[in-house]
Amino acid sequence: MADSCRRLEMPVFPEERFVQAVVDTVKANAAWVPPYGSGATLYIRPYMFGANPVIGVKPADEYQFRMFVTPVGPYFKGGAKPLTIRVSDFDRAAPHGTGHIKAGLNYAMSLYAIQDAHRQGFAENMYLDAATRTKVEETGGANFLFVTKDGKVVTPKSGSILPSITRRSLLYVAKEYLGLEVEEREVFFDEVKDFAECGLCGTAAVISPVGKINDHGKEICFPSGMDEMGPVTKKLYETLTGIQMGRLEAPEGWIKVIE
Repeated sequence: MADSCRRLEMPVFPEERFVQAVVDTVKANAAWVPPYGSGATLYIRPYMFGANPVIGVKPADEYQFRMFVTPVGPYFKGGAKPLTIRVSDFDRAAPHGTGHIKAGLNYAMSLYAIQDAHRQGFAENMYLDAATRTKVEETGGANFLFVTKDGKVVTPKSGSILPSITRRSLLYVAKEYLGLEVEEREVFFDEVKDFAECGLCGTAAVISPVGKINDHGKEICFPSGMDEMGPVTKKLYETLTGIQMGRLEAPEGWIKVIE
């Protein structure tokens, strides 16, 4: 949020006040925290917006910071079934634009594309880089994570990709908990067919497995199949959710206990 505020010429909300806002909001909504083991969670969403009246293209003079929470049910009911996604003809973000920050305008860019994908029977879009359309970027709301046939975890690197905390956590888990080799680099679309597994990582689902990518009628089918998560993706998912739920010891600073 701090990086996004700087890029949008908004004041940075102090970190200590941010953490306290999370604590206070969760405490005030303790009755809505789902029971442990149910698979449901309390989703937390902080946000800021310009609040003073202004006509013209300029930063606001007043801002509001807000925090809301809502209980959400288990993301995967009955197990995580791999998704079928498509390569999109639309661009999500421009080079040197705002694709790397958390801003409503980025999600607005993808609304038509995701609805169009759903109408065509696909769960999501794979966006390629706007400059060359040869490199994998991300979806409208999640980062990509690939697994090579020899078990290496690979994630795309680009200046227009949102640096997801979930992706960073999964890369840490892969390296430090599972002893896997991790690589963050440019991923060319031509090499996607050679990966063994593919997943979409984000806050709500942690990892949604991808079984098939449709490239304008040509299908890329991952060896992990359409029935369940691939073995490496499943280990990553189980390890990170185990840390989140307290079943596994967390790295220092990852957990904030609210009494």
